[in-house]
Amino acid sequence: MCGNNMSAPLPAIVPAARKATAAVIFLHGLGDTGHGWAEAMAGIRTPHVKYICPHAPVMPVSLNMNMAMPSWFDIIGLSPDAEEDETGIKKAAESIKALIDQEVKNGIPSHRIMLGGFSQGGALSLYTALTTHQKLAGVVALSCWLPLRNSLSKSVIGSNKEVAVLQCHGEADPLVPLIFGCLTVEKLKTMLNPNNITFKTYPRMPHSACPEEMMDIKQFIEKQLPPID
Repeated sequence: MCGNNMSAPLPAIVPAARKATAAVIFLHGLGDTGHGWAEAMAGIRTPHVKYICPHAPVMPVSLNMNMAMPSWFDIIGLSPDAEEDETGIKKAAESIKALIDQEVKNGIPSHRIMLGGFSQGGALSLYTALTTHQKLAGVVALSCWLPLRNSLSKSVIGSNKEVAVLQCHGEADPLVPLIFGCLTVEKLKTMLNPNNITFKTYPRMPHSACPEEMMDIKQFIEKQLPPID
């Protein structure tokens, strides 16, 4: 995990039920670990897909009075105009790109790898997909926002201008309000093929997931990562 290997244990993995010909790398939210999402993925698993849920390194988080907790990068504030941890976001994206490279070395081509995440992890998955040269199968962005959005434009997108994106948000989210999701979708549509972007919202869902959303994720994974044997 690029310099953070001392503080971040090995990812939680849900192995494929048969030969893995595709992978989903899913990033948890602030203060969490990969274990809960590995369990959630096990509940919607597809036999030929391997699910990898890495754990963020532990670091002090400005938003939480500098308390140390698992975090992909520092969060200074949650308003749309809050200062952002540019160095930390870019460093975190590099560690996720290294994880993708590792799976490619393991024999799964990047176009058979999907990136996803919840909240801070969803934000990092979007940023990584937009800035990597690895062509990906898709992105699942849950209850999140787009980091460093003012530094991103159509011209900086590498290999993923046509990438499929499933973005989901709870309509009753008190932490990352729905407007963040709406603004993110609008920004993505200016940089990616808008026909490949799906935005789903869930009434009464707070800053969490729900069974309907998990089924939507399962269908998206099965559509973008069909069996090839």
